[in-house]
Amino acid sequence: MGADERNGRNEGRGQAARPHGLGDALSGTNLERAGDHNQRVTLQAVRAAVEPITRAEIAELTGLTAPAIANITKRLLNDGMILKAGRHLGGRGQPATKLVVNPDGAFSIGLNIDRDHIGIVALDFLGNVRARECREVHFAMPEDVIAFFRTEVDKIIASRAIDIDRLIGIGVAIPNDLGRVPVANRPDAYEIWSEIDVAGMFSEILPVPVIVENDAAAAAIGEMQFGHGLQYRSFVYTIMCAGLGGGVVIDGHYYRGADGMSGEIGYLPVRDEAGETRSLEEVVSLYSLYDYLRKSGIEVSTPEDLERLPPAALVRVNAWMDRAADHLFQPFLVMNCALNPEAFFIGGRLPSELIEQLCTRLNQRLGTQANRIHNLAPVRRADLAVDAAARGAGILPFNDRFLPIRQALMKTN
Repeated sequence: MGADERNGRNEGRGQAARPHGLGDALSGTNLERAGDHNQRVTLQAVRAAVEPITRAEIAELTGLTAPAIANITKRLLNDGMILKAGRHLGGRGQPATKLVVNPDGAFSIGLNIDRDHIGIVALDFLGNVRARECREVHFAMPEDVIAFFRTEVDKIIASRAIDIDRLIGIGVAIPNDLGRVPVANRPDAYEIWSEIDVAGMFSEILPVPVIVENDAAAAAIGEMQFGHGLQYRSFVYTIMCAGLGGGVVIDGHYYRGADGMSGEIGYLPVRDEAGETRSLEEVVSLYSLYDYLRKSGIEVSTPEDLERLPPAALVRVNAWMDRAADHLFQPFLVMNCALNPEAFFIGGRLPSELIEQLCTRLNQRLGTQANRIHNLAPVRRADLAVDAAARGAGILPFNDRFLPIRQALMKTN
């Protein structure tokens, strides 16, 4: 199979008790050529259920007929995508069979390439991480990434962490204009990332489709399909890594915008402490935090360094967090009013404890507007916060092949 590059650059208040937050995203259709969509919707209904689900419950959720559900679930059982999980007792007639997703039904590999690290994960169909490796390296060149990928794939195969025969694809998450955005200490040769065929780098290593996506979009799509998106249909995802990015999910579907740049608040102009105009990601990102601490004589270069800081250094981290919340407050307030999301989620490589603290600060600042704005969405740590981009990348092949998306319904071949 050839490489299929889908470059993202070109293209709350929900109730926890609800079994689905997907609403009409689980609606089947009788449109022509919609058989694949109906199978995706059925599989999603099984996957997103809080507990094992019966065929009758699937039919009620999707609006598809009982015979249609019977045929689709039989096909999914035969393909090993779902499993029987006992029977539902207490009703009239023969007990109904309960169904669950088979975590071993399909596997994928997700790769995140960023300015400060390379990360890889192997996922099962429930989104569980079966294997993980991260290399902290600043400005890795393509040959370094390929060598890392080959080595780690060989380890994954040798360990049998996944069934390689059921590997359906590779997802690659990479920031927009990785080789062009000017950051401190970036080598001139790093511009090669803006010229290279990223999908082609990996399509010869494993004979499966390769899907390339913007890292923030991949993280948002992952959250939509395997994280809080199972309860929240509309949200804004912000990812904090070497830079700052974001993505928007509206009514259960990822919204790209005209140029695939929805949610990219990192480009917004802000004033720094010296009164100079800079981009938001230059003052709110891991690199900006490292630089802020370095100016105080505190040397850090990885997220793990941040988790090992002495109490005296944490005072400087707290000062940076206050400044970051001040800078993020206005963009979040504008997106709240413009998009009316159910929630904001923050993920990325900032340590989870710091993400929680940042969320608290933002909720406090947004709360000052509660007397004027009555639909303020809460800010929470993303479910896929750790390894967000790599896990989001790994979810892209599932999203493309099995899960209900608008694009799948529009395909004509």
